Amino acid sequence: MITGKKIAFHTLGCKLNFSETSAISRQMEERGFTTVDFDGPSDVYVINTCSVTDHADTKCRNIVRKAMKKNPLAYVVVVGCYAQLKPKEIASIKGVDLVLGAAEKFKLPEIITDLTKNPCGQILASEISNADFFVDAYSAGDRTRSFLKIQDGCDYKCSFCTIPLARGKSRSDTPENVLKNAHQLAEKGIKEIVLTGVNTGDYGKGIEGEYDFFKLIKLLDEVEGIERFRISSIEPNLLTDEIIEFVARSKRFMPHFHIPLQSGSDKMLKLMQRRYKSEWYKSRVEKIKNEMPHACVGVDVIVGFPSESDEDFLDSYNFINALDVSYLHVFTYSERANTKAIDIDGVVPVHTRNERNAMFRSLSEKKRRHFYNRFLGEERKALFEQERKGTIMHGFTDNYIKVAVPYDPSMVNQILPVQLQNFDEAGNINCGLLSSGY
Repeated sequence: MITGKKIAFHTLGCKLNFSETSAISRQMEERGFTTVDFDGPSDVYVINTCSVTDHADTKCRNIVRKAMKKNPLAYVVVVGCYAQLKPKEIASIKGVDLVLGAAEKFKLPEIITDLTKNPCGQILASEISNADFFVDAYSAGDRTRSFLKIQDGCDYKCSFCTIPLARGKSRSDTPENVLKNAHQLAEKGIKEIVLTGVNTGDYGKGIEGEYDFFKLIKLLDEVEGIERFRISSIEPNLLTDEIIEFVARSKRFMPHFHIPLQSGSDKMLKLMQRRYKSEWYKSRVEKIKNEMPHACVGVDVIVGFPSESDEDFLDSYNFINALDVSYLHVFTYSERANTKAIDIDGVVPVHTRNERNAMFRSLSEKKRRHFYNRFLGEERKALFEQERKGTIMHGFTDNYIKVAVPYDPSMVNQILPVQLQNFDEAGNINCGLLSSGY
């Protein structure tokens, strides 16, 4: 057994990846490794990749190069969605020693028995059907809130998406195990849990018994010690009235929804093979705002999808502009091998995609500022985080407004009342800085 060695992790992509990185880190620590910061020297570097982000190959190469500068003799492991989809490409990157697919990444402690550098990367990436098991994962110790994995994989066939190819079919953790993990996090002093998955609202697939997402959140609402739960993301076709109404009266679930839309054009939604029309999405936002006028609603949107005309884009833009939503996550479409979208005629020029992205990012900034502005002068409770920038620390209110106060270490991981006073001089969407006092 290898002992007394240092290991560092770098995570790309979604909250689910962060929860899985934390799980692998705990596995390695149980085998005698010490987890250290990725920016410093380490004996082993593990890179958890994403297939959704643009230029995955370039990003992976840059991170490997960064690790090699810290320690040219370090053993480099690449895991994650991109590793499952393109193992040969990753193995050819200079410095990479081991590439692990979806079924192998949680076996790293058993696989890594020798830290001798390889002349070319070894690949252990079996068919994705071999990954149709569930490994529970949560983040803890590296941030105030914890990302708790409750679901993995996806049975949807969106024409732009490679996630089913990278993660397999939809499957779920058992409610007993989810509750066990939640109680463990409460014992660690975690105040907030974010429920994560590839298709979180599809919870219940792959386990015995008649369980669904609604039944699970009712159980979690009774967990003592956790003061806040958030739903990381939920598909609009799975966001039922009963879920919205439950969150509105919940003791612990926060008034914050992130709902992927992808386009406000019904024509584009059909080409994307989404499972709803724009009118249904609008009804979900209106239901939330009727039940919780103070709720924060985030939106995912894709620009530049094949055949998206100027008219289609404006339909999408005007639809979202008219919605009472709080911020956007904007994605520029990029071609993915083995997806149906790549065969759709009408490729949108890259410069047009970028222009549309900029328009939506500007709209997002306006939406966020408008949402924040509605609560200026009000008192809300914010959970403050460990991270600091100079003399400032940040926190999030129940409805996901980011606030800033002078740094005080005694406030870390505390939920405290604050008054939302004014915008910071930066006043931008990235920081969303608000001065607040309590």
